[in-house]
Amino acid sequence: MNFLASIAQFVVSEILAVPAFLIGIITAIGLIALRRPFGQVVGGAIKATLGFLLIGAGATLVVASLEPLGTMITGATGAQGVVPTNEAIAGIAQQQYGAQVAWLMILGFVVSLLLARFTPLRYVFLTGHHALFMATMLTIILATAGYSGTVTVLVGGALLGVLMVSMPALAHAWTRRITGDDSVAIGHFGTAGYIAAGAVGRAVGKNSRSSEDLKLPEGLRFLRDSMVATALSMALMYVVLAVLFLARAGSSEAFQAFPGGATNVGNYLMQSVTQGLQFGVAVAVILFGVRTILGELVPAFQGIAAKVVPGAIPALDAPIVFPYAQNAVLLGFISSFVGGLLGLVVLSAWLNPAFGIALILPGLVPHFFTGGAAGVYGNATGGRRGALAGGLVNGLLITFLPALLLSVLGTFGSENTTFGDADFGWFGILVGSGAQLGSIGGLVVVLAIGLALLGVAILVQKRVVERGWDPAPARPWPASQSASEKDSSDVRTAARHYPRIQPPAGAPAPPPPVEQ
Repeated sequence: MNFLASIAQFVVSEILAVPAFLIGIITAIGLIALRRPFGQVVGGAIKATLGFLLIGAGATLVVASLEPLGTMITGATGAQGVVPTNEAIAGIAQQQYGAQVAWLMILGFVVSLLLARFTPLRYVFLTGHHALFMATMLTIILATAGYSGTVTVLVGGALLGVLMVSMPALAHAWTRRITGDDSVAIGHFGTAGYIAAGAVGRAVGKNSRSSEDLKLPEGLRFLRDSMVATALSMALMYVVLAVLFLARAGSSEAFQAFPGGATNVGNYLMQSVTQGLQFGVAVAVILFGVRTILGELVPAFQGIAAKVVPGAIPALDAPIVFPYAQNAVLLGFISSFVGGLLGLVVLSAWLNPAFGIALILPGLVPHFFTGGAAGVYGNATGGRRGALAGGLVNGLLITFLPALLLSVLGTFGSENTTFGDADFGWFGILVGSGAQLGSIGGLVVVLAIGLALLGVAILVQKRVVERGWDPAPARPWPASQSASEKDSSDVRTAARHYPRIQPPAGAPAPPPPVEQ
């Protein structure tokens, strides 16, 4: 009997409690359910496990890179500075709450499928890395509020499932204005910023021509590479803060910001550049780990989801809208970054001195992806003015919301990074504020928030989406717009899994499924 108990304890503590192994096991189960060959099952499980280990390795690099930056920000401004990076904060949290995050994410996916099957919200959220990030945030909030692991997983899984079907529904009328049909929905937790961008674009963009009539310099195209954008932005940020720190504190203190110190001004500045580039490397490692996981996990779940929710609409990552207005992507990105800088000025000049709210430094990665998508939404309803205004509003949202979110993240609020996209901010603040009310009362409030969101989403789906409401009736309908063959791959892949779904008008015909 003791021998059997020891085996059970070993399985639970050394396998199921290790998130990398747990993800590998779940991937294997999904592939077995799809009747994949033995070699693909084993290979897929191992790749998913390695992906999770890569996330941990990248998190270690992120922490090492952000530590000197935090010292510089404190020395140059006297305030706490935070760089919102979903990958970084998720990677850090995996070390403490990895198993809970894994279980919560799995439960959230199951709940989302059940809601999609039995409610009007027939959206299947396939942006796995954002589900992982939201699962991580919910775990941090509930666990640091004092709830047990079981309660955290059950309540957090229910909330995640509600979010995964509700947010695509809330944005779908605006998304349909971009794509021209119901072929795809947005499945990205920057949705509040996209809705705000569409609404602002509608308000300011009367008679404004589409951004696609503009010809922007090819020299800016390199910013589409997220690793380059991340490394460049962090290197520039490091150098600027290094100079400010040096001017304010002097060389004797500033040179000690880096491990081992600096020997002279030139060495000090070049170490700053190197640390910024290393941050780009760290984020790239984490992103590669996430893609490795999802490359195995999402295909395993796609087939299952297609059987459980026939006729569903796939909700995909933010870049799915980029091909419909590529100039708007750059306009939205630039104006979002400007909004981040304006928000930083407000935080520095007023909110930080008056209320102690942390400084949120604008990073190019969240501003590019969410700002670019916000630009597309703003352009769909308000042309180029809408793209600029929508990106600006998004930039302000992803500056102020992460600053307020830090107060509900417990000990993780003192890290030099946090969650960056809009939905993490507003939903995390609501759930965190409710969870801090106490064990029973807090759970009641948190569950009520989830039910209220679900109810609003169903109402919007029935009264707005299904009735064909057009957020920009005066503008031409984008029926002729379509993604390029390369960029419409996600839509075509979804169309193979969901027979009811068709690619946008004019998109290349999907290739026949490849037998594996």
